[in-house]
Amino acid sequence: MSDRFYIGLVHKDPDSSYGISFPDAPGVTSVEESFEDVLREGAFALGFAFEDWPGGPPVPRTVEELRQDPDFEEWAKDAVLVAVRPNAFIYEAAQ
Repeated sequence: MSDRFYIGLVHKDPDSSYGISFPDAPGVTSVEESFEDVLREGAFALGFAFEDWPGGPPVPRTVEELRQDPDFEEWAKDAVLVAVRPNAFIYEAAQ
């Protein structure tokens, strides 16, 4: 899998699970009960999605590049920014 890291946005509202999304991989998300689980499952979700991503995995932007995106400020509001490396190991093992 890739040595690239993707910026993830982790959100958590009171009385909800942790959710992660990736500005450079639209539609790739995971929702889990703990922060650690959402990071792990987010990596698996990225890896799984990139197996069939049209045109190959998108090139991740740096934090500086994301901050120049007018939509990013809204997406990142109240989020914890994390760097996630795609991991498809669990899916490869299941095949």
